Amino acid sequence: MEFRQLRYFLAVVEEGSVSAASRRVHVAQPALTRQIRLLEEDLETRLFDRHARGMHLTVAGRALVEEAQELLDRRDQIKARLYALGSGQTGKLSMGITVTHLWVPQVAELLGCYRGRYPSVALEVFPLLSGPQLERLREDRLDAGILYLDSDEQPGLDTRLLHRDHLILAVPEHSRWATSPPASLHALEGEDFIWGFRQASPVYYDRMLAHFQRHDFHPRVVQYGADNIAILSMVAAGLGIAIVPAASSWHPMPGIRFLHLPELDDCDMPLWFAWKTGNDSPALSNLIALVEALADTGHS
Repeated sequence: MEFRQLRYFLAVVEEGSVSAASRRVHVAQPALTRQIRLLEEDLETRLFDRHARGMHLTVAGRALVEEAQELLDRRDQIKARLYALGSGQTGKLSMGITVTHLWVPQVAELLGCYRGRYPSVALEVFPLLSGPQLERLREDRLDAGILYLDSDEQPGLDTRLLHRDHLILAVPEHSRWATSPPASLHALEGEDFIWGFRQASPVYYDRMLAHFQRHDFHPRVVQYGADNIAILSMVAAGLGIAIVPAASSWHPMPGIRFLHLPELDDCDMPLWFAWKTGNDSPALSNLIALVEALADTGHS
């Protein structure tokens, strides 16, 4: 029994004759008659009573009408579902984003565009620092990540440059620096700094320290925070000052003043979009294409 035979059978039933059905399905009448005969042979029962005045459904034929329609409808549903999955129109996509960059316009635009184009994809966004993201990507626990990398050549990963960030100084809004900003990093040598842990984002941490060494700057660290949100909360509480990604200023926090310094503006902190090599998820492929399209239009 074939789906096309069921379709021909229903056409004969609905049109009332083989001749009318043949015109509807664009199949020659002898060929259509043969397919109905083959269907009956396969089912080992007559579907029509044939006589001079036409064709009438048998009991078995009447039972098949409903079953055939359900089978064809189910087939169409399966085809539509598989097409949607295969083209990335539906499915699930998990993505990590560094906590600081959740509010960056380029990231917000990427997420908004993806949701607008693929509303049926279940998009799971996890705010994670670069270190945990890298680990999850390589263990297939994330489909994609937006994170700091030291270069575009990462073993087992494919990458695209998403955004170029730099550093910025965060001070309590009532500190002396808020009203009289420092002219250089050396003016901050004696200040209490709040810092992050290297294991949270090794690439970011090492890149920042290397930049400070080039400027012969040695901050005095007295407090540590688990991530930039924690660090900024401590700054707002007046526990010290901090140097954080400039993207932090896109999400202003009460009690904090962000200050630009030329030596911090010069520290290039590229943000990368990454995924595991060989991940053939259609939903991921659509996201990659969107990242590349936004980059081509100058959004990175």
